[in-house]
Amino acid sequence: MADSSQNPAEQKTEVNPEAKEHWRKGNQLFEESKFAESISEYNEALKIKDDYADAYFNRALAERVNHSYNEAKKDLERVMELQPNSPDAPLLMGDIAESNNDFIGARYWYEKALSVDPNYSEAKNRLEHIDALIHFTEEPAGKGGQVAAQKMNETVETAVIEEGQIKKLPFYKSNIKFDSVIGLKKAKQYLKDNIVLAMLRPDLFKKYGKKMGVGLLLYGPPGTGKTHMVNAVAGEAGANVIIAQINQIVDMYTGNTEKNLHAVFDQARKNTPCIVAFDEVDAMGVKRSSGGEGGESSAMRLAVNAFLSEMNGIEKNPEGIYVIGTTNQPWDIDPALKRSGRFGDTLYIGPPNYHDRKELFKFYVRNKPHGRLSYGRLARATTGFSPADIEHLVERAVMRPLLHEYETSKGRQLIDKDILAVFKDKDFGGSSLDEWYTMVKKDVISKTETQIVDGKKQEVVKEGKLEAQEKVLYKAMIKDIKKNTTGWRITIKKLTRWWALHIA
Repeated sequence: MADSSQNPAEQKTEVNPEAKEHWRKGNQLFEESKFAESISEYNEALKIKDDYADAYFNRALAERVNHSYNEAKKDLERVMELQPNSPDAPLLMGDIAESNNDFIGARYWYEKALSVDPNYSEAKNRLEHIDALIHFTEEPAGKGGQVAAQKMNETVETAVIEEGQIKKLPFYKSNIKFDSVIGLKKAKQYLKDNIVLAMLRPDLFKKYGKKMGVGLLLYGPPGTGKTHMVNAVAGEAGANVIIAQINQIVDMYTGNTEKNLHAVFDQARKNTPCIVAFDEVDAMGVKRSSGGEGGESSAMRLAVNAFLSEMNGIEKNPEGIYVIGTTNQPWDIDPALKRSGRFGDTLYIGPPNYHDRKELFKFYVRNKPHGRLSYGRLARATTGFSPADIEHLVERAVMRPLLHEYETSKGRQLIDKDILAVFKDKDFGGSSLDEWYTMVKKDVISKTETQIVDGKKQEVVKEGKLEAQEKVLYKAMIKDIKKNTTGWRITIKKLTRWWALHIA
């Protein structure tokens, strides 16, 4: 963390006592996870002293936790102007870049932090992690064939898009393995047998006449680890990964979307073995019909047709390429994309159970200074939470001992009290799945409504979006949604959480 006492040459002037008091109040609110209030206090400090580097830095921390990345970056740029010899601002800039999957940007900032302090262990650890993710491409034959690791600007680690058309796409090697995926034993075994083995030993599949599938749909509630699972599959298979961002592919101008899809698959063909992951594939592969809105527009119809054409091409020559789609709403995907040979295989990635939540807490605190934690109590308190919710909870909680050390120069460990304090903070959102289950219930479950027709009451059954075949295909998810939207289940979750938070 940045500390003005570490750079006396850059802090020649005394801090105004009133500004420092606002800064201290902001720190206290930050420690209580009241980030909006802490930002207000830092604002007051900066009104009094507009070159108060510590206030800029702490405000950036609060903004980063609140995912206000642009505001945080502006504050960190100001910190680097005021304290060019502090390594903490570049480290936080790298953290923000990494959070947005900008691995090259993150690498730049971690190196920047190390250039200021070569012994900065946190920056070293972050840099090692990033280097394990980034795959440096080789230059074409005839140009020396040198690895471009030292020519960052000449590689294709960042997407190049010109006038709505993808010219280059990033791809990387994943260092994530199945041992970092908590729970989901059946899902991992299925993926080992049907994807990892197919990519490692295609000769076995050919010998036994086993058709190698080219597409898989991972579906389930948000935050349950679908994208993480994709990276784990790639890591086990030693394959390249291309994360196809829908917002980069879909373009408003006619023809660009189709060209962009072709560019994605062309990149995969040139870098086999390769896994192409379409995150939130329902945003592009939306159901087609004869209407004229949303996915029914002619532009989206053309996009789906282009997607089908590319998948057909992969189906004819599947060796070395596997396409994985992830979605929270499988019922919105065009049926043609879900047939065999496209996304014909489906795998449900559900929320963690009690045992898995205990293991998730152990996983997320493994590299943090922590004391003895009551994992069972924490698992009960997070009944109905997704892995992403638990990670977010731990990240907010660890800021309490971090800020304590920043203010006192005395380190301490993460304890139960820190995590429970975040729970009790009114600004903490809790489980993201509670609202999601309620939101999608109307999409998948039929309900009976009473209507008045010609003065008489009539009961009308309104069906959800799922067709009969889809109800069978996605029965695991439907069962999960029904279970989590019944009154008794909601009550049990609330009581379990309350008991864990206030009793034991």
